[in-house]
Order: sequence, then structure tokens, then C-alpha cells
Amino acid sequence: RILAREASGYHSIETLFQQLELHDVVTVRCGVNTRALACEGPSMPVGGLGPVEQNLAWRAADLYTRAAAWDTGWDISIHKQIPVGGGLGGGSSDAAAVLRAMNAMSPTPLGAERLLELGGMLGADVPFFVSGASRAWAWGRGDRLMVLPALPVVGVLLFPFADGVHTGAAYAAFDALRMSKAEVVSARAYDADVFSSWEQIAKIAENDFERVVPAMHAGVSALLPTVKAAAGAMREPPTTRIGMLSGSGATCFVLFTDGALSLPGTEPVLTSTR
Repeated sequence: RILAREASGYHSIETLFQQLELHDVVTVRCGVNTRALACEGPSMPVGGLGPVEQNLAWRAADLYTRAAAWDTGWDISIHKQIPVGGGLGGGSSDAAAVLRAMNAMSPTPLGAERLLELGGMLGADVPFFVSGASRAWAWGRGDRLMVLPALPVVGVLLFPFADGVHTGAAYAAFDALRMSKAEVVSARAYDADVFSSWEQIAKIAENDFERVVPAMHAGVSALLPTVKAAAGAMREPPTTRIGMLSGSGATCFVLFTDGALSLPGTEPVLTSTR
């Protein structure tokens, strides 16, 4: 849920984070004389990821060494498995991995609270990945966390696209829609039981970005109705499915508690929760 836009330009949100088994592989070496970052793997965009200094993993290394007053170089390599620009937190989890790795090697490691604070300076969802939690309810900019107990592992089908959705543009589109409808929004009070099972979560699952992203991305526009129909057909115990857009997109997903699931004409990525 997208709440009010702050004076800073950021939005308050309410969101549920859930870790997946799908992951990038991040290798960090410290104590070298230079600073370097290299990315490769099946999820790399054709045009690459742009200047390394703008990469979240690089920024995490720079931020950590300054915060810890650690005069060291670094060599970071990332094997990308998580689709880029897909609303799956790939860049944020890479940054969190760098923070945790450097903290493990640092001669003056930082405490957990300070590490979370550094994560929040990099991005709203970085603290969740720094925490190592399986899942969490988050609010504010997504950096205020209430860690939740892990739920039973279930399967997830991801439907990514070669081109992603720019998060800032998605927020701007949502602001324009809300203003055109003169909508008033406020935080919502949730009973803790709504997070206690996949069945309960299915009853409240929603994503405000679904109101604007389909108009911004032809692939999402074509696929999201099919994903939601596949999930909507079975939402009651003992079989539960949740079909949605992930974050600001462009990845669509179906989470399912029953055996195998497939959608004709698609080539999804199969993973599972953690």
C-alpha cells in the first residue's frame, strides 16, 4: 500500500517482505589496493548496469568503509540471477550482502543497529535484507520492520521481463492517479492474525502499483490478468494461491501451496520461499 508523499519526495508505504530462495551470488574481497566491481550472469540486461559507482553494491562498500573508518580497497563480483528492474529487491539484497560481508571482515565491526541504519541510507528495503529475517511487515519508507515468524516453504512462479519498470516513474504515475481522483489515504490497522498463514495473507493481498504499472508496461498489462485468474481460481484451504505484481514491477508472480502449477505459453522462473 502506498500512503502519503512526504516533503522529501519519498512515500510512506505498508508492505510485506518475503525472502525467496532465488538469489544472486555476491563475492567480496577486502584488503586490496584498488576498488572494483564486476557483474555477470543470466539476468544481466543487454546494456549492462551502468557506471559501477552508481551500483548499490558499490555504494554499500563505500558507505561501510567510511562508517567504519576502514581504509581498504575492495573487489566485488556479482553473479546476477535475480531479474533486474523486476521489483524483487535484487540490487538491495546485493547491497545488504556487501554490508554483511564487510562487517564480518572488518577489524572494527559495527553493531547490528548501525548496520541496519546504513542499509536504510542506501534504500528502503535494504534493512530487511540486512536483518536476515525470512519475512517482515514494514512501514514508513519500508525501513521500519516488524520481523515475523517464517511460514511453511511454498512454491513461487516468477514471470519476469527483459525490461523493468522505473520505480520513480511508477510512484509519479500513482501520485497523478490519486490526485485526479482526489483520493485520501491513511495507514491501516491490521490484526496480527492476518500474517499468520498463507491462507490469511491471501485474503488481504493487494498491490497499489497494479493500478498504474500495466499502463506503463505492455508485458505486465498482458500477463497480470492471467496470473490473477490462475490464483483466484484456488484461494481457499487446503489450496491457496496468490497472484500479483511484485513491488513496483515488472515481475508478476503466483505463490502456491499446492503441487506444480504452470501457465500455458509462459516460461516462468520456479523458486520457493525461505
